[in-house]
Formats: sequence, structure tokens, C-alpha cells
Amino acid sequence: MTDAELYGSHIRPCKSALSTTLDVTVYRDGKIHYQQFKRGVPVGDLEVIGETDVTGTTTHFVPDPKIFTETIEFDYDTLANRVRELAFLTKGVNIIIKDLREGKERRNEYCYEGGIKSYVEHLNRSKEVVHEEPVYIEGEKDGITVEVALQYNDSYTSNIYSFANNINTYEGGTHEAGFKTGLTRVINDYARKNGVFKDGDANLSGEDVREGLTAIISIKHPDPQFERTNEDKA
Repeated sequence: MTDAELYGSHIRPCKSALSTTLDVTVYRDGKIHYQQFKRGVPVGDLEVIGETDVTGTTTHFVPDPKIFTETIEFDYDTLANRVRELAFLTKGVNIIIKDLREGKERRNEYCYEGGIKSYVEHLNRSKEVVHEEPVYIEGEKDGITVEVALQYNDSYTSNIYSFANNINTYEGGTHEAGFKTGLTRVINDYARKNGVFKDGDANLSGEDVREGLTAIISIKHPDPQFERTNEDKA
């Protein structure tokens, strides 16, 4: 295992730079790899400190109060919401979050065998749905995996959330734009072929098609291209 593999695959550079200290331990290929960073700078070389029969990564870090001048206190609910989101996006994976701070002890465990299908059901839990089961589609091509789950409800608004490699692309991207275009085309084609539209009727607009829609789009891309460093658009 190289320094680049450890640093690039297991440590977000910004996390290291924004921490007074960061210790990372990687259990991989039968060995335990360890390295420490202080304010983004490696302290010594990557070391092999033992052997193991498990895999995984443990990271300990302390936020830098010189950078985070208002607070370095973690908000449990914010972290729990993100952990739950990751559990929805990673079907069948069990994730546990614990708060071990004195007087604030809490624990939540998340696991969703339905993945993003369960995510859509969760988002629509307080709404009247048009069809009981969410539509779920998945596919893979050229190393890119795509999952889509969608369900209509009786509201007038749409809620579409897109993700690239489990990162929420709040401002959309080609994966979200392609989904919207494809959905509009498919529904209009179906309506034409099955006599829903009369001759001369205009096609439904994208806004019409998306009214009352809740959808999750999740792609796994080996080389994603983000427009901004905060990765809100792919």
C-alpha cells in the first residue's frame, strides 16, 4: 500500500488540513497500516504496525479551533441524518452511529435492504402515494452503475435527489438531467403508443411529468467529474 493510496482513498485531504491531528489506521491485505497527520502534514512515513484478518478503516481527528472559530462541537442529529442517508444509498450495509460524550450518550443503527427504494418510501411516508410500490431500476455499463427509484404521490411538487458515489449533488448534473429528459420522453412515448393522446395533442412538459414525483438517482462512477470542489454538481 502506497502513501498515495492511503491518502487518496481513505483520507479526505480537506479533513486532514482542517484538523489539528488526524490518525488513520487501514486494515488491508492482511496488514495494519498507520499514519498520522498534523494540520494536513504527514508526521513520519506510512507504517505497517501489525497483521490482521479483517478489513476496514479507522479515523480519529480533532477539528482545528483556529479554523472553526465558532464551534468544534459536533451535532449528533446532523451526523445521524447523513449516516442514515448513506445506509439508504448502500443497500444492505449496517451502519451504527454512537455519541459517547458524557451526558449525551445516544446510539442509532441503520440498515435498509431495499436501498434507495426504501429511501423513496421514507420520503413519501407522510404522503398519499399514487402507486403502492416504488419503481426501481438498476443497470451497469462501462463500469458505471446506475440506480433509480421513483414513486408518485398526490402533491403538486417534485422531490428529486441525485447522488454520485454517495455524494449528494444538490445542483444536479448530467445524471439528473438525463433522468429528467428520459422520464419525460418515455411517458410521452407511452401515451402516444397507447392512445392516451389524441391526434394534435401536445406532449406533456417535463414539469407536468414530474408533478408529485419523488425520485432518487444514484450513480457509482470510477472517475466522476465535479464542477466545484464542494462536489454539489456532477
